[in-house]
Order: sequence, then C-alpha cells, then structure tokens
Amino acid sequence: MNSMNLGAFSVSLAVTDIEASKQFYQKLGFEVFGGDQSQNWLIMKNESHVIGLFQGMFEGNILTFNPGWNNDAQPLEDFTDIRELQRQLKESGVAMISEADENSTGPASFMIADPDGNVVLVDQHR
Repeated sequence: MNSMNLGAFSVSLAVTDIEASKQFYQKLGFEVFGGDQSQNWLIMKNESHVIGLFQGMFEGNILTFNPGWNNDAQPLEDFTDIRELQRQLKESGVAMISEADENSTGPASFMIADPDGNVVLVDQHR
C-alpha cells in the first residue's frame, strides 16, 4: 500500500461545557489557537499537540486528520489529496461512513470508523 500522508493530527472532543473544558486544557498548557467560543468551538494547542473542543456539534470524540496542513494549520506544499486517500482506503476494504465526491477538487472530507467504532475524520481544507 502507498504511504498514507494524512497531514496534521488532532483529537476533536465533544464537550458539554466549552468554557470549563477550555480552562481545564489551559491548566495542561494548551492555548487557544483558533475557533470561535461564541460558536461553541475552539482549537487549542500545546507545542505540536492539537485538540478541538466542540460543544453540541457531534456525539463522541473524533480522531481528525487534515491533509494539506501541518500542525500549525499552515499549507503543505506536497500532500496526498483526500480523494486519493479515500480511493486507497476503499481499495483496501475500509468501509466509508461518509465520502468525498471523487469528481470534485479542493476542500472535502470523509469519515471512517476503526474496528472499535472510533470515528476518524479526514478533512481537507484546501
């Protein structure tokens, strides 16, 4: 199988109180890096570790990969397009929860689940 260049990695947490979660992760050294707390989502960072806090947007936590981005949300010059990643995964028998439109270009996403039901979101922003 070809190498899977998945880009930046973060954990997207479904939280019940975004302010309490923000304060907790700040105690662990995380700082707000992006997002909009008034819209119930924040991206927090501690060195190369990135977490997203999302209140009321989805159930359960999600492992998130962003092809085309590094951990500073800066574009990578060379990356594998999400449609190619999706094709490789489908060829290897991975079932899709949701799929990127293979006829599109640019931003797209797909979702899969590991054998234990942990959801993996692959979300390309460019």
